[in-house]
Amino acid sequence: MSVFVLIETFEGSPSPTSWEALGAGKMLADAWSVPLTALVFGENAEAVAKTAGQYGAASALVCADDTLKEFRLEPYAALLTALVNEHSPKAVVAVGTSRARELLSASAADTDSGMISEATELTLDGATVKAVRPVYAGKLVSDASASADDGTVFITLRARAFKPNDMDESAAIDVTAVEPALAEGDIVSKVESFEAAKGTVNLTDAAIIVSGGRGMANNPKDAPGDAEDATIWKAQDGFANTLQPLADALDGAMGASRAAVDAGFIPYAHQVGQTGKTVAPDLYVAVAISGAIQHLAGMRTSKLIVAINKDAEAPIFNVARYGLVGDLYKIVPALTAELNKRLGK
Repeated sequence: MSVFVLIETFEGSPSPTSWEALGAGKMLADAWSVPLTALVFGENAEAVAKTAGQYGAASALVCADDTLKEFRLEPYAALLTALVNEHSPKAVVAVGTSRARELLSASAADTDSGMISEATELTLDGATVKAVRPVYAGKLVSDASASADDGTVFITLRARAFKPNDMDESAAIDVTAVEPALAEGDIVSKVESFEAAKGTVNLTDAAIIVSGGRGMANNPKDAPGDAEDATIWKAQDGFANTLQPLADALDGAMGASRAAVDAGFIPYAHQVGQTGKTVAPDLYVAVAISGAIQHLAGMRTSKLIVAINKDAEAPIFNVARYGLVGDLYKIVPALTAELNKRLGK
């Protein structure tokens, strides 16, 4: 009996959010007095497992077979299901990335087990796992539960909702190599290559995000005479020369609303919201974003929200801890200058 935690990797490197899953997994394992076991599949699995040990895992099951080098559902799910059937863990935990959601739901179905998704809080009542999870685009939260007495409980977590364990570089881990569940000839899907996306940004892992909305295009009178579209030029210039310096001062990432992306102000990779990235940073600065429900669905769980908008009645102020009403092109540069001064940048 143990608690399994999936450690996601890409090209042999672990995803930092996996350490959050180990934090939640250790809480469950300690409460149940069972070991915490990391699952690492793919390239460089043993080295990643040793790092997992430094973040609290007592043991690891690893498989570095070539069939697991790139993520494909068939071999990953077959192996996870085989390990669950063999070891009967009380729970399998992972941060709810698109891969982890697909993998855990497939294995939960294969093993006829219960699953809780997008958990932001976890508690235990004996063998029962109780979770709080957002519903209706984040407007409400619901309670969900599943009992480990009825079989393994599969759990995906909302990113940045749980803290990683403190790192102990001297910690050792018991690593056990396991065999793959499928041979290459039994796997239908094939990965031919990866194409690197240009201009991408890692919003999911960002602790601080500065986002801009459609209001970035206000007052395009400063656009040069040769600009084909003064509104778009103004907004693009505002993202690059007004919001980016603020994000840099805070060591944060730059996000955007769907309206800003649809208007061509900034690439889709920066989009936060129901049809973009769901984020939960420590600090979210919403600039010229009105606060449509679709955008709130992607950032409502941020720990601290600051809104800057010229409309004092904008819905974004209903979820913001702090709000500034006024011209962003006056407020943001002044805020950036003060931050640089105080932070010695």
